[in-house]
Amino acid sequence: MTSDTTSHQTPDLTGRRVLAVVTTYGVEQDELVVPLEHLRAAGAHVDVAAPERGTVETLVGDKDPGRPVEADRALGDLTDADLDSYDLLLVPGGTINADALRLEEKAVAAVGTFARSGRPVAAICHGPWLVVEAGLATGKTLTSYPTLQTDVRNAGGTWQDQSVVSDPTDGWTLVTSRTPDDLDDFLREVDAALAAR
Repeated sequence: MTSDTTSHQTPDLTGRRVLAVVTTYGVEQDELVVPLEHLRAAGAHVDVAAPERGTVETLVGDKDPGRPVEADRALGDLTDADLDSYDLLLVPGGTINADALRLEEKAVAAVGTFARSGRPVAAICHGPWLVVEAGLATGKTLTSYPTLQTDVRNAGGTWQDQSVVSDPTDGWTLVTSRTPDDLDDFLREVDAALAAR
């Protein structure tokens, strides 16, 4: 039995770089903290970008205070060259976080930058709202928290009720999951997307 948070064999992700985009309040704790710890333990470099550097206040179940996380990058300071240095974009959920993140132009633009360059985007729970906002759900098959399924369909995507969906359509991989309960499957596909880079 390993001490790893997931049940699959974690690849060596040394040298891979991941950018997580969040707001400073309302991120679902486990959807940020668990991937951060998992990816860093596998050797990946992970930066957290928020509207401003400093403390990100996470929540548990959209209401109870969670563990704080430090944002080491400010979204507005990220240049195109900065974005080009990452291998995967991670978009955690949390209703409050994901709804506010849709208003952050730099976060919306980042999804487009990754997709156009063929790099993977991984979004969980309410995180796929950012993909919808960026106009990139069209033609994609994805999952999300169930309340987003109408938004996904209205944006031209196909919504599925599965623990994880990995869709490489249009030359870029979109990995999506529904809730923190799906984190094992989500991280397995995130690992696979990073290992393939």
